[in-house]
Amino acid sequence: METMANKIAIEKTKSSKIQDIDFDNLSFGSVYSDHMLVCDYKNGVWNTPKVAPYQPITLDPSAKIFHYGQSIFEGMKAYKDENGKVWLFRPLDNCKRLNKSAQRLAIPEIPEAYFMEGLQTLIQLEKDWIPQNPGSSLYIRPFVFASGNGFHASPADEYKFIIACAPSGSYFSGKVKVLIEETYSRAANGGVGYAKAGGNYAGQFYPTKLAADKGYQQVIWTDDNTHEFIEEAGAMNVFVRINDTLMTAPTSDRILDGITRKSILKIAEDEGIKTEVRKISVHELVEAAENGSLKEMFGAGTAAVVSPISGFGYHGKDYELPEVDNSYASLLKKRITDIQYNRSEDKFGWRHEVI
Repeated sequence: METMANKIAIEKTKSSKIQDIDFDNLSFGSVYSDHMLVCDYKNGVWNTPKVAPYQPITLDPSAKIFHYGQSIFEGMKAYKDENGKVWLFRPLDNCKRLNKSAQRLAIPEIPEAYFMEGLQTLIQLEKDWIPQNPGSSLYIRPFVFASGNGFHASPADEYKFIIACAPSGSYFSGKVKVLIEETYSRAANGGVGYAKAGGNYAGQFYPTKLAADKGYQQVIWTDDNTHEFIEEAGAMNVFVRINDTLMTAPTSDRILDGITRKSILKIAEDEGIKTEVRKISVHELVEAAENGSLKEMFGAGTAAVVSPISGFGYHGKDYELPEVDNSYASLLKKRITDIQYNRSEDKFGWRHEVI
């Protein structure tokens, strides 16, 4: 990886708010650290990133983000081990995926050195914001949006790349009940489903609200054409265990190439768990639930790592999943989090030391 020619400037906040934070009671993503990384794209180039105090952004009403939705983001975490060392988990994968999203939305790609060195500089400065309570971490949100002005429907000529951080406790607690979606779609062939585009998530909120009105916490998305195959669970990749085989849908134009998803597949292989990456039909899922071969379902993503599913609804009927001893979900979550928090060997080379 090339390194930056110019050193990242750091403007420290005049007054830290860290002393006002209750680190024992952190909700997810609602408290923000003192600083953020900012990088502007102007005149056809990305300027050198800088670290500045966390602050509001001022934009013109004609900024294209408001009108044409050029907005992408990533989600990642920094972890502090029991000795106070700080680690990231597969950060280069986040950088590559951000640029894959950028390409799809006609946003200029971020130089890898700007992302990695900018991230490293910011996390080193914010190290005291990383909680050490069990399940806690510093959630990191890199994002890029169109800041250039104009009402004409075309890509912007200016963009902002920002990395902001939020100390957070555990994302989910307990299992969730999901509804298999039969009307709405998360994404379509040839679309932007594989990108972490803001609009993908905006389009999920209404169907999820409808599911919540029926007593479900999340939606299982199905394919846009037939609604016959399951694809994702809310904003997460979805895994299904039938008997002793762990399955997940293949990535496509519609499905995000999740970093946690890839990690789970690799660890499952290392544990000797049989895995299949293939289409999973709703019919197969219902049949497995009825004959008792459906053992587990869970979502997988950065925020929750693994989120167990207790049951699903389909065609007006609810299907409950059994309580399983030594579940794959708990095994895989422990293997991943042990690597993330430096509690175990990292044979895959995923752990990235910051400090």
